[in-house]
Amino acid sequence: IIGAVVIFRDISERLNTEKQLTHALNELQDLKSRLEQQNEYLQEEILQENQYHEIVGNSASILQIIEKIKVVASTDANVMIYGESGTGKELIARAIHQSSHRKQHPLIRVNCAAIPSELFESEFFGHVKGAFTGAIRDRAGRFELADQGTLFLDEIGEMPLPLQTRLLRVLEERAVLPVGAVEAQPVDLRLISASHRDLGELVAAGQFREDLYYRLNVIEVLLPPLRERRGDIPALVEVLGEDLALRNGTAPPEIGR
Repeated sequence: IIGAVVIFRDISERLNTEKQLTHALNELQDLKSRLEQQNEYLQEEILQENQYHEIVGNSASILQIIEKIKVVASTDANVMIYGESGTGKELIARAIHQSSHRKQHPLIRVNCAAIPSELFESEFFGHVKGAFTGAIRDRAGRFELADQGTLFLDEIGEMPLPLQTRLLRVLEERAVLPVGAVEAQPVDLRLISASHRDLGELVAAGQFREDLYYRLNVIEVLLPPLRERRGDIPALVEVLGEDLALRNGTAPPEIGR
């Protein structure tokens, strides 16, 4: 060997560009995954959507509720809706969301009574890949999906006490920690809860955290059952008849009053 020629080239900029590109691709993949999951939840919402998109009724109690919705919608205060099953608690939650400044963002619904206890944390707060057996990819929880929008917790009285503690921490810190993660994710959302049970009685019985109760029960909406507002029945029957006629392609029925 007579000699050698060595060429040095500074590739720091290229490495930095590749690093930024990799970071951008990872963020894009995370965003794609989040949008796919959000779409799944929104499709569920479409399937479960109430057949009436407006509140029907002219009774004094319904008019009072509508006025309260107008006031509540302009704030970000947590709302607690009480009412028997079938009184339209979700419809009120939708009305509050659609009247608020968050209406361009999703309304994510969670039925606390329908989620198995072992899946509560993952469903609410999400998880990272490998957090447990079967966690093959990162999954955003309902809180993260509702970021900038509204989270509706139906039948919150059925939430287990350990998860109530986690929920309280989220409300205090405005951030969620996915299962298996080490870094919390900030969230900005409006929380609306509903129950057919009196949370005050659950607190007295030691089945619900008192501090969480006061966090959720900032503004209270009471929904009366239809038997207490029978004057709204004709209007409801008329709307139902028009809806059925539209679905069946027939003329609306004539309903005597």
